[in-house]
Amino acid sequence: MLVRLALASLVSLAVTAPASAVPVQQMSSADPEFSASVHTISEEYRDRMIGVSWEEGCPVPIDDLRIIEMNYRGFDGTVHDGGQLMVHKDVAADVVEAFGEMYDAQFPIRRMELIEEYDGSDDASMAADNTSSFNCRPITGSPGRFSIHSYGKAIDINTIENPYVKGDLVLPPAGEEFLDRDDVRPGMITKNDPVVKAFKKRGFDWGGDWHSLKDYQHFEAKKS
Repeated sequence: MLVRLALASLVSLAVTAPASAVPVQQMSSADPEFSASVHTISEEYRDRMIGVSWEEGCPVPIDDLRIIEMNYRGFDGTVHDGGQLMVHKDVAADVVEAFGEMYDAQFPIRRMELIEEYDGSDDASMAADNTSSFNCRPITGSPGRFSIHSYGKAIDINTIENPYVKGDLVLPPAGEEFLDRDDVRPGMITKNDPVVKAFKKRGFDWGGDWHSLKDYQHFEAKKS
């Protein structure tokens, strides 16, 4: 798998990332390679963020954020271009490598759009089964405390297939269909699968391992 990173200046740098050892399906020889580019935030997009996903007082300046553009495998079995994630610059390379391993493992993603497409609403993004990262917002159920998403160091993947579950609360509500984690269907993240392995070996924690609640969609890096 060849991962192409275009860092800040948009000069391409080619690096090789390891392929997953546990492919879900047989890859087609006609499939394009995984590719990704990492960009600083343009002035135009910065203006779009302010008052939506970012405002004064957020714990990370916009200058420390990056937009990753990448291709991904959809639930329709085809490769889609134009997926976008906004993450902290310190984790951008690790995120690219993890998604590259997911791509090689044939793991499907419903959609990958920046949170501004949903007016900064985490609920709307989850309802759309969107894979996303940065959004300056509180921890779910804990007003006044910044979520790790506010640092650009957390990622939610296929939110319907991998819901947040705390007691009787299921977010998004459509995720109730996927509460039986033994009934594994496309797009679900399960213990020790290629998605979990890809992120854990890069220092991310998985919300599916938590005890007081389960956040199956959620991976987070430690704040630094």
